[in-house]
Amino acid sequence: MDTFFKLSERHSSAATEVRAGITTFLAMAYIIVVNPSILSAAGIPMTAAVTATCIGAAIMTIAMGLFSNRPLACASGMGINSIVAYTLCGSMGYGWQTAMAVILIEGIAILVLVLCGLREAIMDAIPVPLRHGISIGLGLFIAMIGLKDAGIIVANESTMVAIGDVQSGAFIVGVISIILSVILYSMNVKGALLWGIVISALAGIPLGVTPIPTAIVAPLDFSTFGAPLQESPAGVMGIVEAFTTPALLLFAFSLMMSDFFDTMGTAMAVAKQGEFLTEDGKVEDIRPILVVDSIAAAVGGFFGASSITTFVESSSGAADGGRTGLSSIVAGAIFLLAAFLSPVISCIPSAATCGALVFVGFLMMSDVVDVDWTDITEGFPTFMILAGIPFTYSISNGIGLGFITYVIVALFKGKVSEIRPLMWIAALAFLAYFLML
Repeated sequence: MDTFFKLSERHSSAATEVRAGITTFLAMAYIIVVNPSILSAAGIPMTAAVTATCIGAAIMTIAMGLFSNRPLACASGMGINSIVAYTLCGSMGYGWQTAMAVILIEGIAILVLVLCGLREAIMDAIPVPLRHGISIGLGLFIAMIGLKDAGIIVANESTMVAIGDVQSGAFIVGVISIILSVILYSMNVKGALLWGIVISALAGIPLGVTPIPTAIVAPLDFSTFGAPLQESPAGVMGIVEAFTTPALLLFAFSLMMSDFFDTMGTAMAVAKQGEFLTEDGKVEDIRPILVVDSIAAAVGGFFGASSITTFVESSSGAADGGRTGLSSIVAGAIFLLAAFLSPVISCIPSAATCGALVFVGFLMMSDVVDVDWTDITEGFPTFMILAGIPFTYSISNGIGLGFITYVIVALFKGKVSEIRPLMWIAALAFLAYFLML
């Protein structure tokens, strides 16, 4: 085990990796409930959606651990699942079988780009300051997710965002989790973030935030597996309808852009915490990560779980000591167990993970000193990325704003020769993507 996962080489241990895997899982556990609840709006049976979500996450997270040997976990991505439920199946009226076929198509398309080396080449073409901007922006985004999930920040029509109800149970649990994470981490307690989650969840019981499970085991339902090959309400297989409808192919391109750059940002965020990000902002051994992530997107469509992608919450496990794929295998194994024990696992409230996510966001702010803010060619596009990611609540949108801005500023500053060809392509692709939104 030590040789395969390089535990000693990366200054880790089996115990540390197990703990980190549990931390990552708990930070992601909300997806077991949230994804099925969203997909149910598309007409997918709840039990089938739970099975697809858990089994898909388990298989692809274990695959990520085995083939990339990095502390990255995969599950159905938030955002695309909403597009499936409320746009493709909702306002556009397509069956979920067809919507999942669109996901399958975009996953295969991304895999082709990875195998051709284009996805990796684009990552290498990104200027170093912009890479730092992605890491900083992801830190703010992760913290924002944690604060939102605990109700510490809420939407407000007048001010866009405001502080939540300080007397609510979720708010109190979120604050407890933040305080615990900071105190335990500062005291060098092993598994500080994990303990913060567990203790906060227990504190949520008397506050009515952490529910008591009404059952232990839930039945499995594999009826969504092979979704693109099933007959849609239109009377044809979902994959046939997707391939013969131009509007759906355009949708596949739009989703591909989102998946393409979301994973890039996530990999950099986790690499920062997992100590496999180089000084110039490159992720070490990125290719197997991108290959597994691309396959995961296609698998998500085939299973009927929506696009499966690498989760930015993996950074919580990396911050808790995870350095190898063993932590991913642990997280994946728990997802497999959760397919049967979802009533128990799903009782961990998202408010309890607030502290871990906020603290990871704090750790990722260290990159801010590596950007020359006096150079507008570097500073302003970097600012657009780190502001755009949390303010638009989208990793890909923030990266797109930064890429386009970088090309424009460099162009008018007379630094055209510094713009690599793939940056031109990426900026134009983002421009087309934004025009399609």
